[in-house]
Amino acid sequence: MSDVEIAKALKQNIELLKKEVAKVIIGQDQVVHELILSILTGSHALLIGVPGLAKTLMVHTLAQSLGLDFKRIQFTPDLMPSDILGTEILDENRQFQFIKGPVFSNIILADEINRTPPKTQAALLEAMQEKSVSIANRHFDLDKPFFVLATQNPIEQEGTYPLPEAQLDRFMFALVLDYPSFEEEVEVVKSTTINNQAHVNAVVSKEQILAYQELLRRVPVADNVIEYAVKLVGKTRPKSDQASKLVKDYLDWGAGPRASQNLILAAKANALVNGKFSPDIEDVQAVAKGILRHRILLNYKGEAEGVTVENIIDELI
Repeated sequence: MSDVEIAKALKQNIELLKKEVAKVIIGQDQVVHELILSILTGSHALLIGVPGLAKTLMVHTLAQSLGLDFKRIQFTPDLMPSDILGTEILDENRQFQFIKGPVFSNIILADEINRTPPKTQAALLEAMQEKSVSIANRHFDLDKPFFVLATQNPIEQEGTYPLPEAQLDRFMFALVLDYPSFEEEVEVVKSTTINNQAHVNAVVSKEQILAYQELLRRVPVADNVIEYAVKLVGKTRPKSDQASKLVKDYLDWGAGPRASQNLILAAKANALVNGKFSPDIEDVQAVAKGILRHRILLNYKGEAEGVTVENIIDELI
């Protein structure tokens, strides 16, 4: 197949994928869209939302409709790195045998990732970055495609270990799930209080996802679009000459070069999903909030005056 044919097939298959997810997940269309962009780019996403907004169900449904291996890890304060990566045991022949942990899967749901200590967080984040695991002097490559979709509860901060900014940067997107609208919540209640289980079909194969990821790297991008993305990221840095008064007044820290890379990758995926063969500035703007949200840090003045990161990103766009 030519690249144009693969791109057309991608658009059709992503539409089918969204329809399958919509059988179970009502609303949250933008979050589902950005999760799919994350998967097309081979990246990871952080879902931030209060309990009961179907974060776990959303990831599970997406894994089913992609036909991928799925593992859920419930992060707790006593979770150890070996609980994620695996461990060596002595078998009946007195030989050491490596038992693979749940990280050896295609989609990992890291539920409430901020509930586990930094040592265990780091074990997962290393696997995210390297797409491999080193344990007991042995090296294991993880199966491809490999995605970590982590969840975080923004309310209850007691007994949590918030991810440092350097580790948050490993996630392409930070997606905020909001409460459903009145109509959506009525539909949720209707569909979940009857004995009628929706059946989700696998509509995209592992091989297709890998082909789409390779195609993404071949998508051309105009110089003016790349320059726009780099300038947008540069404007978030308070010490930059490009920074506005708003940024200098309310931000402690801006986004790094990984944000620029992710803006272009996500813009490429957004263009393909919408049937375009090359991204434009509107595609960069469409993905900017999810990519910049967790990479810029409000200062004390910003927090005291009720300024939000989203306000600042909207202003910069």
